[in-house]
Amino acid sequence: MKIVVIGGSGLIGSKLVQKLGEHGHDTVPASPNSGVNTLTGEGLAEALDGAQVVVDVSNSPSFADDAVLDFFRTSTGNLLDAEDKAGVGHHVALSVVGTERLAESGYFRAKIAQEQLIKESGQPFSIVQATQFFEFVGSIAQSATQGGIVRLPDARIQPMAADDVAAAVGRTAVGEPMNDTVEVAGPEQFGLDELIRTGLTFRGDSRKVVTDPQARYFGALLDKDMLLPGPGAQIAATRFADWLPLNPPPAE
Repeated sequence: MKIVVIGGSGLIGSKLVQKLGEHGHDTVPASPNSGVNTLTGEGLAEALDGAQVVVDVSNSPSFADDAVLDFFRTSTGNLLDAEDKAGVGHHVALSVVGTERLAESGYFRAKIAQEQLIKESGQPFSIVQATQFFEFVGSIAQSATQGGIVRLPDARIQPMAADDVAAAVGRTAVGEPMNDTVEVAGPEQFGLDELIRTGLTFRGDSRKVVTDPQARYFGALLDKDMLLPGPGAQIAATRFADWLPLNPPPAE
């Protein structure tokens, strides 16, 4: 099976390409670095020639409201058009658990727009909504840092390892189109503040994490369960405490 992975050189994409390749699939990593640009359409027709499945795990280089919305609308529209012309039979996209509840955030409004384009395209699809990755501890902390203090709410979160995200997307890619959304999540719940505090402490980061119910998460005010998956979610196995020692901070 030929599977094209858009964003194939990124965190999830590179893991996905490796996993699918190990299972004997003809997997093509596609990104601007390999001459495939979904914003301009450059290289899309060539990359999709003969493909049965396209998996989109790409992300916007900018999280500014207008830029991220333009990225997902343009990229997804170009990709769906190219897939239609190439006769691709399954479009798989990676999204985020709770996206539809986070419209206060410009980033999540862009993800909502992406999901709507896919659902309204008429093409066979599957959307995998994952919870936040363990690997995002640093970026979440950075986005919430004000004057050296990390301010985050104690909203519940059920994060997972990027390896488990890639495995879930891979399973979906080789299956039949669901024309629906599936949620995947880690095995444990944390308070968002607790998760970041634990991750920073392990990395020797001295920033203080302050619990602030009014602190925003990428622009969105969270209620207690807004980031949690529903009861039908697929649950991955990797626990945060087991993941941390295997992923030490980079040497300075």
